[in-house]
Amino acid sequence: MPHMQPHPAPLRFGMFLPPMHKTGVNPTLAMQRDLELIEHLDRLGYDEVWIGEHHSAGSELIASPEVFIAAAAERTKRIKLGTGVNSLPYHHPFILADRIVMLDHLTRGRMMFGAGPGQLTSDAAMLGIDPMDQRPRMEQAFDVMMRLFRGETVTEKTDWFTCEDAVLQIRPYSNFDIVVASSVSPAGSKLAGRYGTGLLSIAATEPAGFGVLDYNYNVWQEEAARNGFEAPRDKWRLMGPMHIAETVQQAKDNCRYGLQWVFEYLSHIIPTRGPDDPEPPTDYDELIDGANEAGRMVIGTPAMAIEQIQRLIDKTGGFGTYLFLGADLADVAATKRSYELFAEQVMPHFQGQLAPVQASYDRVVGAGTKWVDATLGAQLTAIAAYEDERAARS
Repeated sequence: MPHMQPHPAPLRFGMFLPPMHKTGVNPTLAMQRDLELIEHLDRLGYDEVWIGEHHSAGSELIASPEVFIAAAAERTKRIKLGTGVNSLPYHHPFILADRIVMLDHLTRGRMMFGAGPGQLTSDAAMLGIDPMDQRPRMEQAFDVMMRLFRGETVTEKTDWFTCEDAVLQIRPYSNFDIVVASSVSPAGSKLAGRYGTGLLSIAATEPAGFGVLDYNYNVWQEEAARNGFEAPRDKWRLMGPMHIAETVQQAKDNCRYGLQWVFEYLSHIIPTRGPDDPEPPTDYDELIDGANEAGRMVIGTPAMAIEQIQRLIDKTGGFGTYLFLGADLADVAATKRSYELFAEQVMPHFQGQLAPVQASYDRVVGAGTKWVDATLGAQLTAIAAYEDERAARS
C-alpha cells in the first residue's frame, strides 16, 4: 500500500463573544439571541465559541460564562464552548476549578477554559480590587487551578484566598483546552508558556497587537521549552473584528447599525490608540476604509476575509484558530448572514475542501463530450438489446 502523506491540520474558526450589545435592546432577548447565534454557528460547522465574563458597563451582559455554556451545550451538538475568559481575581480558585471540572462532565468534553485578569477595571472596582493587583492575583489563582486540574492536593495561603489540603472530588472528564488571553504585552504569552497552555491573542489585527504577534509567539515558545512543555501552533488562537456581505457597500451599510457604537464603547474600556495616534475619523466611510486598509478589521467581502486571514498566516507562520469578535456590528439577520457567507466561501478555502471538488468538476467538464457519448452509447446498446429480446420472443 502506498505511503499517504498527511494533510496539514486545517485552520479552525469560531467566535470570541464578550458579548458586546448596544444598549436600548431588551437584555433578555439579547442573551437569547446569543444562544441562537451559537446554535447557528454549530449548524454551519464552526469549531468553537469563547464566552466572556463581565459585571458592569451595560454592554457585555454575561456574568457567568459557565452558566451560559451549560445552556448553550444543551442546544448544540458538536461546537466547543470556552470561558473567554474567566476573570480569575474575582473567584476563589478552588471553587472555580470545581465548577470548570463539573462543566467538563456536563458537556462531555466540549468545554474549554480560558483565564485572564479581568478586562473591565470597573468590575474590579466594585469588588474593591486595585487594578494593579489583578494580574498578580490572576497568576496566583491560575497556578492553584492548574495544580488542582492535575489532581494535586493544594495548600496555599495568600492575602486574598486560602486553600487548606484542597483537592477536587472528581477528575476532569477530558483533557480540555486551556488558554491564557494575551493582547500586546508578553505577560500572557509568558504565563501560557510557563504552564504549557494555549495562547489567545485578542488584539491580533490591531496594529500594535499585529506588530508583536511573532514576538509574543517566540516568548510563548521559549517559556514552554524552558519549563519542559511544547507550545504547538494549533493551540494558538487569533481574534479580530470582521463582517462580510455580498458586496463591500452592503457590508458597510449593515455595520451602520452598531460598529461606531461598539468602538466608541471600547474607547472607554481599553486603550484603543496611542498618545501620538490621531483621532479616528468621524465620517463613517472614512473610518471603515481606514480600518480596512490598516488591517484592523474586515468590513467587506469573502475575498477580503481570505486576504486578511492569509495576512495573519504570513505574519505568524501559521496558527490554529481564527476567532470573530462577537459584537453588534450589524443587526441579527445581517450578522447571521455574515457567518453563513464565511462558512460557504472562506472556511473551505483554508480547510482544503474546495480544491478536490473543483478538480473533480474540471476532470469531468474538461473531457468534453466523452462522458455524454459514453452514456448515449450505453443507452443505445440497452435499446438494441431490448429490441433483440423482443424479436426473439416473437
